[in-house]
Amino acid sequence: MNVTTQNSWRAQDLLSPTIAAFISVIVNYGGTFILVFQAAKVAGLSPEMTASWIWSISIGVGITGIWLSYRYREPIITAWSTPGVAFLVSALAVTPYAEAIGAYMISAMGFIILGLTGMFERFVRLIPPGIASGLLAGILLQFGISAFGGAKVDPWLVIILFITYVILRRFTSRYAIVGILLTGLIYLISMGQADFGNIKLVLASPVFVAPEFSLHALLGVALPLFIITLTGQYMPGMLVLRNDGFKTSANPILIITGLGSLLTAPFGSHAFNIAAITAAICTGKDAHEDSKKRYIAGIICGIFYIIVGIFGVTLAALFLILPATFIATLAGLALLGTIGSSLANALINPEGRETALITFLATAANVTLLGVGGAFWGLVAGLGAHLLINGQLLKKQQNTNSVQQTK
Repeated sequence: MNVTTQNSWRAQDLLSPTIAAFISVIVNYGGTFILVFQAAKVAGLSPEMTASWIWSISIGVGITGIWLSYRYREPIITAWSTPGVAFLVSALAVTPYAEAIGAYMISAMGFIILGLTGMFERFVRLIPPGIASGLLAGILLQFGISAFGGAKVDPWLVIILFITYVILRRFTSRYAIVGILLTGLIYLISMGQADFGNIKLVLASPVFVAPEFSLHALLGVALPLFIITLTGQYMPGMLVLRNDGFKTSANPILIITGLGSLLTAPFGSHAFNIAAITAAICTGKDAHEDSKKRYIAGIICGIFYIIVGIFGVTLAALFLILPATFIATLAGLALLGTIGSSLANALINPEGRETALITFLATAANVTLLGVGGAFWGLVAGLGAHLLINGQLLKKQQNTNSVQQTK
């Protein structure tokens, strides 16, 4: 039986996870990585130190993602903290870089401690399934809308990608995402919207920065970075895994990513964590029909990240060449299945339908208050409504939560 499974895996099951991983990496670098360059410019970093930042965070994300996916046989996709680096665009303007490095290390130690205590995992297990699905659907909604909103900028690109997606869904749904990726690249190259001719591979070198510690950096960088990453990345990231039936505890994920962030911080890495949006590309059926084989997408993601890290700014620039409309449309179409299943799961239980809908709408509004993003406030709104409407503690939901088991 094992031989048959292995042969089947080699012959048939590698393409879809590889494409899912590749799209996930493209969306990550092409969609949000520009923030790293903006933050580096604000901090006054040299090209060498900027390359070291890219090297450290890409290598760290790659290694932790590979290890976690292989160890737990689930697609545990890791990524850098996007809301975290968005925060750093302003924070690094008033914080010496060496003190920021010290703050990164303190924040990382906070995640390690949180994982060792198990507090975060216990909280995740208390969240009703409908609210969890509503939160995920609300987070992903903007990406689904962006898949079609790009028609304002480049209507022909969006139309061609959409038609290709629909046709392939009709005849060979497994390779629909592969098809739109290749079709989009052919269109961009033929129309002269993507020129890869000037890209040259240059190896990146890590640059060590001795950390310094201060109360200012602790309160102004470490604490906000910890809260923003926890609420904006770890929470939705864990719910992405739970939504697709994966049950790995949050504890080892927090510990491993926290430890990785701690070790790579002196080279510029601000924080990495479990991915949310890009993880959903690799955890659903498009990555593989058999959920037990989707973990390979996590491993391949990690390999891609390591390759990008080795070549630093060069390959990051490669992803930045791709037009924003292409990235948005590709991500939105790749996430359609996850958005649909999340909405279906959110509304399946009549008793929790209204609170799930509140969670979905509050999250989709994406309101930022007190420096904390919409995912956190959507969850607060949903849980608050659940307690008031149903008049019961979250603990009563534990027995009905289908994803409370952990490895």
